[in-house]
Amino acid sequence: MSDRSLKTVETSPDSRDSSWQLVKTIAEAADDRKGGDIVVLQVAEVSYLTDYFAIATGFSKTQVRAICDAIEDRVEKELQRRPLRTEGKADGVWVLLDYGDAIAHIMMPTEREFYNLEAFWGHAERLDFPAQEL
Repeated sequence: MSDRSLKTVETSPDSRDSSWQLVKTIAEAADDRKGGDIVVLQVAEVSYLTDYFAIATGFSKTQVRAICDAIEDRVEKELQRRPLRTEGKADGVWVLLDYGDAIAHIMMPTEREFYNLEAFWGHAERLDFPAQEL
């Protein structure tokens, strides 16, 4: 298990919040499979879709699928949850795991740059992973 943790700020979610625990678990699983540039967006205040997006880069189709599998395995093991929907796993260029209150996006670099979800949801609070300890 990674010793890195998500950014904690005064306005960060309460550690007992199940949505926050879910997105932390997703980010940690992506990190364990060497996902790149992991970002968590807190979108609850700006969207009715979900509370959080977790976004990670995989540098090959195989790695994108491996990150996806690691997320599914860890979330099921630690939180007893399965995704409500999974999209894109067969293609392996952009996999979306929808857990309801958190959505994971695992993307190849070209797709991540093109769709630029961080900019599209730029009004959401961005929580970088890993955060520097203050």
